[in-house]
Amino acid sequence: MLIINLVGIALIFLIVWWFWLYTAKNERKMSANKSNGEISIIVQDGVYQPSTIALSTLTGTTLKFTRKDPSPCAATVIFPDFEISEELPLNKTIEIALPIMEKGKYVFHCQMQMYKGYLVVE
Repeated sequence: MLIINLVGIALIFLIVWWFWLYTAKNERKMSANKSNGEISIIVQDGVYQPSTIALSTLTGTTLKFTRKDPSPCAATVIFPDFEISEELPLNKTIEIALPIMEKGKYVFHCQMQMYKGYLVVE
């Protein structure tokens, strides 16, 4: 009985780590193109690619999301700090215009917070 409980607790910790605490070691960080302020993001295989985006405080930015993942969790992207929520249709590009932001780190995620990305404003 004790072994079953310990295995169950270990599985719970593994699930929490995988979905909410894990970050990839080869995470790409992309900067906004200076000429047009646009960044393309692919939603595929359970992640946003790139998942970390470096931005400047001096410019607004347009993020272009293309969803290639048929999972229902990937159908929505939410920017809680800006009160933005957008539906992402499968295999179509949706543009989300972001305002000029103050320095800081802003999160964006799916409705279940399984897909996560970050905007790093420098």
